Amino acid sequence: MTSTASEAASYEFTTLTCIPGVIEYKGANIQLLDLPGIIEGAAQGKGRGRQVIAVARTADVVIMMLDATKGEVQRSLLEKELESVGIRLNKHKPNIYFKPKKGGGISFNSTVTLTQCSEKLVQLILHEYKIFNAEVLFREDCSPDEFIDVIVGNRVYMPCLYVYNKIDQISMEEVDRLARKPNSVVISCGMKLNLDYLLEMLWEYLALTCIYTKKRGQRPDFTDAIILRKGASVEHVCHRIHRSLASQFKYALVWGTSTKYSPQRVGLTHTMEHEDVIQIVKK
Repeated sequence: MTSTASEAASYEFTTLTCIPGVIEYKGANIQLLDLPGIIEGAAQGKGRGRQVIAVARTADVVIMMLDATKGEVQRSLLEKELESVGIRLNKHKPNIYFKPKKGGGISFNSTVTLTQCSEKLVQLILHEYKIFNAEVLFREDCSPDEFIDVIVGNRVYMPCLYVYNKIDQISMEEVDRLARKPNSVVISCGMKLNLDYLLEMLWEYLALTCIYTKKRGQRPDFTDAIILRKGASVEHVCHRIHRSLASQFKYALVWGTSTKYSPQRVGLTHTMEHEDVIQIVKK
C-alpha cells in the first residue's frame, strides 16, 4: 500500500526492525510502521518483544496481520501479549471517576446497578494498591479488571483492525466467516485482493477529517487539506493554521455538511465535518 518495500518471504519473522512507510489517502499522509513479529512471552522481553510493543503503544490504530490458514491461534496470542502490557484493543475507557485523597476513608457511589463489582470488592482492590482514602464513582457497570485499569492509569485504549492475509489459500466459506467477524478485513497481498477496502476501513478507524481553506473572493484550495481528528472545532482549525489566529478571530464562513445552509457564519465552537470548506475572518 506504500511505496516503501519491506522484506517479505515465505518464512515467518522476515521483518527484523521497524520499517516505516507512508500512504497518501484523501489528502492525508498516514504513516504505516511494519513491526517485527512478536512471539509468546514478548511482554516479558522475549525476542526483543518489549521494544516492538512500545512502538504499538504510541500508535493511533493497530493493524494485526493474521494468517487466514492458521485459524485463531495467532489472534488470541497477540491479544494476550498486548493485553499484558496495558494495551486494550477495541475497548473504551471505563466510565469510572476515581480520585485519591489525603484523608476521610473510601467513599463509594454508583449511578447504575453493579452486577460485577461490589463496595467490598472495590475496597479490597484499593487496599491491595495501598490506597485507603479515595473517592470512587461508577458511572457504568464495570468488571474488577476495568476498575484496576482505572487505578493503575497507564492503560492505552486503541482501535484494532484484524487483517486476515492469504485468503487465496482457503475455502470461500472460511473467507466469508472471517469477513463477517467484527473489526475484521480479509485480504490477499500476493494477489492484491481487497486492499482498497482495507484502506477505507483504516481511514474510518483513524477517525480523521479533511478541511479545506478558502481566501476571500477566491475558489477553495482543494489541493492542500488540513487534517484533523473527528469532532474538531473551528478553534482547532485556527490553531492548525497559526497559533495567533484564534485570538484575532472574528467569525468564520463554513460550506459543507456541518452547516444548515451554505455558507453559514459560525463561531469558534462550531464542529467541523469531513470535507468542509472554511473561510476565517479576522478582527
